[in-house]
Amino acid sequence: MKKTLVVVLAVMASISSFAQKWSADKAHSKVNFTVTHLMLSEVDGSFKNFDASITSSKEDFSDAVFELTADVKSVNTNNEMRDGHLQKPDMFDSEKFPTITFKSTSVKSVGPKKFQLTGDLTMKGVTKPVTLDLTVVGTSTNRQGKKLVGVKLAGTVNRTAFGVGAMPAAVVSEEVELRASGEFVLN
Repeated sequence: MKKTLVVVLAVMASISSFAQKWSADKAHSKVNFTVTHLMLSEVDGSFKNFDASITSSKEDFSDAVFELTADVKSVNTNNEMRDGHLQKPDMFDSEKFPTITFKSTSVKSVGPKKFQLTGDLTMKGVTKPVTLDLTVVGTSTNRQGKKLVGVKLAGTVNRTAFGVGAMPAAVVSEEVELRASGEFVLN
């Protein structure tokens, strides 16, 4: 029994020792969203303050865990009045729920460098599973000799499922397009 426990612990330790942690290079990364206003035009926004990381033990990232935390107070739609409204209780309620988080739970390969990334999105205190399209753009090395990986994420979520905004879909679309992209540096 002791021998089995030692072997299991050794295997777990060796697997975790191969795990690599990557952190977002914020100068080369972004978290954006788009909604449709009055069924006529698209309004884009972004979160200026966020943290993101990838943990993976495989070079192709097929076992990766992606984590993201966005500061709701950093939302920017290039309109101060709209940005202020997005902070209010009927929208993100940033005083009560200051962050939006995502943590992946599975990665499924759908082609070369293409994956479906499923995980838990928490917004305004509501957590729901979402699936996003993930592209691993490529890897490189920066001038400081650190390894880099470039990724793109895209998907759609329903804002009302998270309790964000009570206005009708004819005013602001219920479907919100999410896009995040950037470079991650190996720690």
